[in-house]
Amino acid sequence: ILVLVDTGLYSLNVRFNNLTKLQELNIGTNNIQSMALPPFMIHFEDFNLLDLHANNISILKVSDTNILQQMKGNLTLILSRNPILHIEPGAFQNMYLRELNIRNAFASLDAQRDGLKALSGLNVGKLVIGNYIENSMLKTSDGDLNGLCLINFEEIDSLCAGWSASELQCIVNATKISIERGNVRAIENVPFQGVKELRIVANYVPVLLKLSHLETLETLVVIQTNYIHIVGISDMPRLQHIDLSQNRVHITDCCENYFKRMPNIRSLNLSNNGNMYLSNNPITGLSSLEVLDLHQTILGGFSAQFELFKKLWNLKYLDISYTEFMFRSTMSFGSLNRLKVLKMAGNHFQGDALSYLFENLTSVEYIDISNCEIDSITWRTFKDLPRLQQLLLNQNRLMVLDFVTHPHLKDLRLLEVHTNNIGSIPLNILQNLPKNLTVLDLSFNPIDCSCSQINFILWITSHQQIFPQKNNILCKSQSLGSRHKTIDFDVESCVHIRRFTIVTSICAVVLLVLASFLAYRFQFYLRYGYILLKGYRTSRQQEWSYDAFVIYSSKDECWVIDELVENLENGIPPIHLCLHVRDFEAGKAITSNIIDEGIMGSRKIIVVISKHFTDSSWCRFEFEVAQSWLVTQGNPNIIIIILEDVEEEKTKKVFGLHKHLKKNTYLKWSSNPINNMRFWIRLRKAVIT
Repeated sequence: ILVLVDTGLYSLNVRFNNLTKLQELNIGTNNIQSMALPPFMIHFEDFNLLDLHANNISILKVSDTNILQQMKGNLTLILSRNPILHIEPGAFQNMYLRELNIRNAFASLDAQRDGLKALSGLNVGKLVIGNYIENSMLKTSDGDLNGLCLINFEEIDSLCAGWSASELQCIVNATKISIERGNVRAIENVPFQGVKELRIVANYVPVLLKLSHLETLETLVVIQTNYIHIVGISDMPRLQHIDLSQNRVHITDCCENYFKRMPNIRSLNLSNNGNMYLSNNPITGLSSLEVLDLHQTILGGFSAQFELFKKLWNLKYLDISYTEFMFRSTMSFGSLNRLKVLKMAGNHFQGDALSYLFENLTSVEYIDISNCEIDSITWRTFKDLPRLQQLLLNQNRLMVLDFVTHPHLKDLRLLEVHTNNIGSIPLNILQNLPKNLTVLDLSFNPIDCSCSQINFILWITSHQQIFPQKNNILCKSQSLGSRHKTIDFDVESCVHIRRFTIVTSICAVVLLVLASFLAYRFQFYLRYGYILLKGYRTSRQQEWSYDAFVIYSSKDECWVIDELVENLENGIPPIHLCLHVRDFEAGKAITSNIIDEGIMGSRKIIVVISKHFTDSSWCRFEFEVAQSWLVTQGNPNIIIIILEDVEEEKTKKVFGLHKHLKKNTYLKWSSNPINNMRFWIRLRKAVIT
C-alpha cells in the first residue's frame, strides 16, 4: 500500500515503478488534474485500488483511462469530491470495475447528468453515487439519474439523491440497492429483476410501500423515514429479513394482513414505531421466524390468552422491551421452547404474573426484565430455565436475591441488579451463588456499610474481579457520605469491635455461670437473707419465745431428750429449749420454721456436735444459717457441745465449724458423773447469761 495523501502532487507521474507488487495507491487530497496512470503500472498485476478523492480532476478523457483499460483485475476507483465538469463519451466503454465511487464528484447537476450518460458501457460491481451532505443549491429534477440506465452495475449505494419513479426503472437489474436520505415517494410495482437486498434509509418524504412477487428479494430494510404506509408485502418466497423500524408507523391487526405467503422470513424488526395492535394470533404465517424485535413500539390488542406468540416455534430472539405491555398471570411463552434471548424491560406485571411467565422456556440463555418496578421475585420464577446464563434485573425495587440460589440457575454467568434497593446479601446466599457467576453488577444500590454487615462487605472486597463497576458500589450511610465506596470501608475497625464484643460476651458468660453457681451454692442464704436482715432490725423490739434453739442430729435425739432437756428444762430456773422445729406449723416450709421459730425465736443456739451431725445436711444448714444470723446480731450466742470426738476433716465439711472450734471455747460431754456436774453448771450459766 502506498499512501501519498495531502503531499501537494499535481500528477501521477511519480517514480514508483519498482513497486511491482503494489496493491493500493491512495493519492487523495492533492492537486492532481488528470487520472492518467503511468505506463509502467500495466505490469502491476496485483493492483486493485486507486483512490483519487478530493483532487482537482475536472475532465476525464479517453486517453486518461487507457492504462486502466489494459489492467486486468478487480479494480476499485474512487473519484469522490472532485469537480468533474465533463467525461468524454467512451472513456469507460467496456471497462470492468469492482467499485466506482463518484459521490460528490460533479461540479453541478448538469455535469452529473451528462457524466452519468458518458459512463455508458461501464460494467461495475458496486456504484456509489450522490452527495455526502444535502446541498440545497443543487435541486434535483426528474431525469437527473436517467444516465444510470446506460451503466451495468450489480450494486448501487445512493446518498442524498432524488429518485423519481422513472429513475427507479434504471436500477431494476441491480441485486443490491441502498438509497439513503433520498426522496423516494413510492416503491410500487417496480419491476425489479434480480434484487436480493433493498434498503431505504432516512427518506425525506413519506413512502408508500407495496411489494409483491419479488422472487429474488432476501432482505428488505425501510427505516428512519418520516412515515411509511404499508399497503402490502406479499408473495416473496425468498425474503428472510424485514426491518421496518423507526418509521412511526401504526399497524392494526398485526400482522397477518401485512406479510402474506412469505414462509422463509427469519427476522422481523418493527421496533421504534407508533402503536401496534396485535391480533389474537399475531405473526401468523411466519413459522420460520427466528428474530422478532418490537421494542419501543406500543403494543395493544392482546387478549388474556395463555400463550404469547404461540405459533412461532422457531423463534430464538424476542425483544418486546418498553412496549407498555401489561403481563397477566394467564400469559406465558410456553410454546417458545427454542427461544434463547428474551428482552422485556420497561413493562409491567399484574400480580404474580412473573412467577408463571417463563414456564417451559428451557432453551433461554438471556433475559432482560429491567425497569419493570419489580419488588420481589418468587423462588419458582426461574425454575424452568436450566440454561439461563445472563439475567438483567436493573432499575427495579429488589431488596433480596434469594431466588438466585435456585439449583436450576447453576449455569448463570452474568447477573445485573444495579439501581435496586439491595442493602445487604446474607452470607448463606453468597455461599450458594451459582458457581459459574463471573459478572455481578451491584452498582448504585444503597449498601449498608455497617459492622453488622461485615461478612457481606468482606465478600465484596475479596471478589472485586466479578464487579464490572466496583467503584459504583456505594455505601448508604449518613456518617460516611452518599459517595463512599464499599470497597473503601474500614473493615479493621469492625474487626476490633468484633473482638471486643467477643471478649465482652465471654466475660459476661463466665460471670453469669459464676453467679449461677454461687446462687445455687448459697441458695438458702440468698433466699432468706432478706428475712435475716429484717429480723435484725426487729429482734431488739420483741421477746424471744425460747431460751435456746438446739441444733442436733436425729440420731442423737435420745441424748438430747434424756440428758439435755431433763437437766435444763427441769432445773431451777427452768430453761425453755426449742426442739423439733422442723415439725412446727404445718404447710410452712421447713427452712422457714427453722429460721422463724428456731433461730430468730431463741436467745441462744446450742449445737450438739457428733459424727452424725457432720453427716446431716439439715444440721449443716441450720448451723450455717445460725452463724449468718448471729453475725447480724453482733454477739457470740452459739454454744458448742462436743458429744463425741469428731475427726478434724469432718468438721471442715460444715461451713465455719472448724474455724469456730479453733477460736471459741466449747463444752465437751463426758460419762464421768463429777465432770458432768461441772458440764451442766457451765452450760446453764452460758445459756442464762
